Amino acid sequence: MNTLLDIFWRFLLLGLTSFGGPAAHMGYFQQTFVQKLKWIDDDSYGKLIALSQFLPGPGSSQVGFAIGLHRGGLAGGIAASLGFTLPSFVLMYLLATTAMSMSNDYFLGAIHGLKLLAVVVIADACLTMSKSFCTNTVTVAICVFTAAILLVLPGIATQLTALLIAGTIGAFILKPQSKSKPEPFTMNWPALLLFLALFLGLPAAMLLANHNALLHLTNAFYQSGSLVFGGGHVVLPLLQESLGDSLSTDELLLGYAAAQAVPGPMFTMATFLGAKLLEQQPLLGATIATLAIFLPGFLLVLSVHKYWQALANRPLLSGFLAGINAAVIGLLVSTLYQPVLISSVKAPYDIAAIILGFFALRTLKLPIVMLVISFAFFGFALALLY
Repeated sequence: MNTLLDIFWRFLLLGLTSFGGPAAHMGYFQQTFVQKLKWIDDDSYGKLIALSQFLPGPGSSQVGFAIGLHRGGLAGGIAASLGFTLPSFVLMYLLATTAMSMSNDYFLGAIHGLKLLAVVVIADACLTMSKSFCTNTVTVAICVFTAAILLVLPGIATQLTALLIAGTIGAFILKPQSKSKPEPFTMNWPALLLFLALFLGLPAAMLLANHNALLHLTNAFYQSGSLVFGGGHVVLPLLQESLGDSLSTDELLLGYAAAQAVPGPMFTMATFLGAKLLEQQPLLGATIATLAIFLPGFLLVLSVHKYWQALANRPLLSGFLAGINAAVIGLLVSTLYQPVLISSVKAPYDIAAIILGFFALRTLKLPIVMLVISFAFFGFALALLY
């Protein structure tokens, strides 16, 4: 019990102070658990980071879950995840419930400013991720054609089809050459079977239950959490399609922008959206949405964390994932236009703010918290002037 409390406390402190997104979180974890506490060595930590890039789901949260798993078993993984996620869960829930009662022009102006910030952040994510995932002619072509197709034919079915085609192309064209014999491989089958049962069973249950609201909520966030390759930014287009007309574009973008401003995992935008979707029971909606979006990534870590290196070294799968990662950039590019750009930019001064914000983020490297405050104030000032 003392070990579990220690795990929870250490991750709670990080959840209160870890601003800056997944890359920054990895640095905080390395300083705390590798250098200071020595819960895990550098080599093992490097393997956990590679695992988080290999699997879909919230990368930094998966690393935190795996560290807790290493330190205290399954209960340790749960304690680590709870501690790291709780502060941002509370902040996003409070924002969602406060926003429900605030609709004056000044508040709406601040929201407009945060929507402009979303343009900046997604554009930056597209450029940053493309350096890792679009490194040759084939991956660039996959990215470009995925973006073009999704701009012309938006929809969840098109997204899934594009990802599958990209993965298939990658499996045969991008697979690395390997002359060594594949290592024997096994996995934690109960965890994997539970992941698959929920992934396949929730849509069927939702249909049988005549689109029950709680099942719809659980399914939308679980499916999105299961398909997020490439980091937290990709969850926005997936949720946009999964939730359909249940939420307005303004609500989606406010949740996305707010998730940049709070410490801890970006996936807690699900907390905000869940509370908005179930306005009569916001705490229940926030809790279900948050659990559903994190659960698939954690189940996948449980499935392969002991054996993943043997799996990742298989050329066919390595190529498949390279193709999917390239397609993910195209997915983000299409999202940058629809719904983000066309619903945010209303006038030339909005474009000016986006250009300045992009310069501040990418060149000056200003902290995201400063940008959140600046863009919210910009929107507020516009409301005062107009």
